[in-house]
Amino acid sequence: MSFVLAVAPALPLHTAGKYVAAAYIVFLALVLVYVAIMATRLARTERELAELQRDILERRGGQAAGESDPPDRSGREREPVA
Repeated sequence: MSFVLAVAPALPLHTAGKYVAAAYIVFLALVLVYVAIMATRLARTERELAELQRDILERRGGQAAGESDPPDRSGREREPVA
């Protein structure tokens, strides 16, 4: 392995800088695309969550969010604890 590294020519510093800069630019572009995709998904999820909350309020007859106990994950109302 060390023989291969010893024989392989290194790039001169004045040409290697271009490749390093290009690699950083590509990496930054990929990170920005990833962040944009996650922001879009977050916005869509928040919009769907608001729609679901609105639907729940409509099904309960327009009750305010704190007037009754919220249902558990199965959709059933919780029993009051004595």
